[in-house]
Amino acid sequence: MGPIRGFKRRKKAADKKVVDQNVLPSSATVASCLGTQPQPLDWWDEFSKRISGPLSQSKDSKNFESVFRISRKTFNYICSLVKEDMMARQSSFTDINGKPLSLNDQVAVALRRLSSGESLSIIGDTFGMNQSTVSQITWRFVEAMEERGLCHLNWPSTESEMEQIKSKFEKIRGLPNCCGAIDITHVVMTLPTMDPSNNVWFDREKNYSMILQAVVDPEMRFRDVIAGWPGSLSDAVVLRNSGFFRLSEEGKRLNGKKLNISEGTEVREYLIGDAGFPLLPWLFTPYQEKGLLDLQTEFNKRHAATRMVAQMALARLKEMWRIIHGVMWMPDKNRLPRIVLVCCLLHNILIDLEDEVLDDMSLSHHHDTGYRRQNCESLDQSASIMRDQLSLYLTGKLPP
Repeated sequence: MGPIRGFKRRKKAADKKVVDQNVLPSSATVASCLGTQPQPLDWWDEFSKRISGPLSQSKDSKNFESVFRISRKTFNYICSLVKEDMMARQSSFTDINGKPLSLNDQVAVALRRLSSGESLSIIGDTFGMNQSTVSQITWRFVEAMEERGLCHLNWPSTESEMEQIKSKFEKIRGLPNCCGAIDITHVVMTLPTMDPSNNVWFDREKNYSMILQAVVDPEMRFRDVIAGWPGSLSDAVVLRNSGFFRLSEEGKRLNGKKLNISEGTEVREYLIGDAGFPLLPWLFTPYQEKGLLDLQTEFNKRHAATRMVAQMALARLKEMWRIIHGVMWMPDKNRLPRIVLVCCLLHNILIDLEDEVLDDMSLSHHHDTGYRRQNCESLDQSASIMRDQLSLYLTGKLPP
């Protein structure tokens, strides 16, 4: 099976297996997408009265941020973002009493489904509507976000934007000219064991899973994602089959300004990744040999501290959008990559809008509990030499 080569800004057929976010809009700012549109001030007061079941007994059931895990400002922006697409088609979404559901109602249902990870039946019982209504609303929201939210997930389009990213990475632990941190996480699923076609999803930790590969900037914003490859594949194989790999090998990514670190020695733009990835001219991995020299140990320490932004981003993604946290019960594997993409878009929107709920979230770097680190022995000789030069530079041992 192969990935979708780039995600075009139009609705895809549901049988696509992979979402590969490679060619994206040039601006990730909120202004480039859509201005916020004020919503009725009394909407939440009315909607919160519908809440029933266990959630209604919670002391936080009347607190908007506690129910949806985003601020009203962000909610209003998301509503304005998807309004045109969600309201363009005639629908007859109603609650169990036959009351039509407004745009705000529908977005609230979808966000609760994605953020809580609760089942369709629990969401339906909570908000007084049928399971099928919850399912249809959620999917319509996913389609609308795919169409309207892509401006929040892009590769830096200007030299000044990339220079800011490099500067912030260097401030972490001194790695110069670094443009991103790459990592992989698994979305674990429960699938029928008697179906042989599911064997490809059975990974080395004896789980059924789907892989998400992400490149992250210093602010934990996703800059490139690909979702949909089976968990049985190694990190290195997923990378080599991604659009990001192809673009980087063709010189269309990480092709900006080189940094002169000594006479005749330049460091090109690069990513950092763990030992599960190959060592490439544009992807530096840590030293893996035994009995490392002091300068190699120092490089590994700086590398690990800087790479942690990717681990924290993936941990926050799963914690915030719990539909992809834990174990998913027999998900539609054709739709799941698109749901993962939308969770990544929502993750970035919270960062772009500087949503205050992020201030209350604890930072963790554990996003793949139960998964051991992979080791890839593949290395490019020129990349190995460049890593050695960079290690000397970081310890002040490189001749001027």
